[in-house]
Amino acid sequence: MRVVGHACRTNLPSNTAFRGFGGPQGVMAAEIYMSHVADTLGITTEEVREKNFYQEGDLTHYKMPVENCTLQRCWQECSFRSQRELRQKTVTDFNRQSRWKKRGMSMTAVKFGIAFINKFMNQAGALVLIYSDGSVLISHAGTEMGQGLHTKMIQVASRALNLPPERIHISETSTDKVPNSQPSAASMSSDLNGMAVLDACQTLIERLRPFKERNPKGTWEDWVLSAYFEKVSLAASGFHASPVKGFDWEKGEGEPFMYFSYGAACSEVEIDCLTGDHTVLRTDIVKDVGSSLNPAIDIGQIEGGFVQGYGLLTLEELRYSPTGALYTRGPGMYKIPGFTDIPVEFNVCLLTDSPNPKAVYSSKAVGEPPLMLAPSVFFAIKNAIAAARAEVGLKGTFRLDSPATSERIRMACTDQFTQKFPAALPGTFKPWEVRP
Repeated sequence: MRVVGHACRTNLPSNTAFRGFGGPQGVMAAEIYMSHVADTLGITTEEVREKNFYQEGDLTHYKMPVENCTLQRCWQECSFRSQRELRQKTVTDFNRQSRWKKRGMSMTAVKFGIAFINKFMNQAGALVLIYSDGSVLISHAGTEMGQGLHTKMIQVASRALNLPPERIHISETSTDKVPNSQPSAASMSSDLNGMAVLDACQTLIERLRPFKERNPKGTWEDWVLSAYFEKVSLAASGFHASPVKGFDWEKGEGEPFMYFSYGAACSEVEIDCLTGDHTVLRTDIVKDVGSSLNPAIDIGQIEGGFVQGYGLLTLEELRYSPTGALYTRGPGMYKIPGFTDIPVEFNVCLLTDSPNPKAVYSSKAVGEPPLMLAPSVFFAIKNAIAAARAEVGLKGTFRLDSPATSERIRMACTDQFTQKFPAALPGTFKPWEVRP
């Protein structure tokens, strides 16, 4: 199958890409057709997913080898930690005894490629300065936006120079220090900038080596001061270019990524069949982040990315007038996740013993992939709706658009009340709103 995309001008405003840049939409499309396959075969969607996992040494459809694949480990550990099979029986028992509240569970996985597709963008620079008092100042090409990038860069330098983090400082990103920086995107900021910082630190270590050998019992301050007095440069520029091979758009094949990030999530929800409200009772996530540079930051990124994906798939709906005016402007109409939307029980585990040989200190990217685990909530909701529909004899595939808002959940739970409000035929009315 060959698909050709065309950009079309419409009466709707363009939107800025955010955390995934089309990835969440592609993941949802794949999850939907696996859901339909499962319904048709009369098996669980988890079985379909598991039977189609990539294995170590497989080739993707674009001919990229799958190496260091931890997908099965993430899946098995998530299933074990979440007690999925036992809890699924509890969910079934609950649904058997409750008419107007239903529960559902679902488990999904992710394999997400890490790199900029444009080869030239996979580069970064850094500047590391050592002052005569032994303090260190780092400048790098990444933008700190709350994701902990500066903290990780300090840790990379701390490990390379064998210094406590308190001696290392960050200068805010500026092109007068590090030129030609790439966007802090594609989950590549720590990979690229971390390697650039490491490169600069290794240059400085080599310059200080003779002074350490001459005075092995000395301190860091002693070696730095000796180098300063002997007119050795204590400033170094670092650079890193990831060896991404690229993608041939004509042939539809290549190796556009450095590596793949893997993870799995299991979610349980409860829906109110009369109002369409839902609650995420529990989510368990197992994520492969390699040898984490900072587990606290990585867990925070996983939690944040997942909740943002949850908002995308259940709350955040754009509604337009027939002439293209956006109705959902501001917090009164456009809802993002709040405190009460976070899973009641939220467990995040980092996969152990999974070093990544293709990134700084065997770590892995963590920014975007966790968002792709949010479909576990969407399909848990869909399974709960299926249990409600079974009460009136409706079985098999049904359509549930994303986001799964309260309105859509309520109307999908077909019963004697929804039957009183049949959908109007297209062309028989002027719509108040348009949903893209």
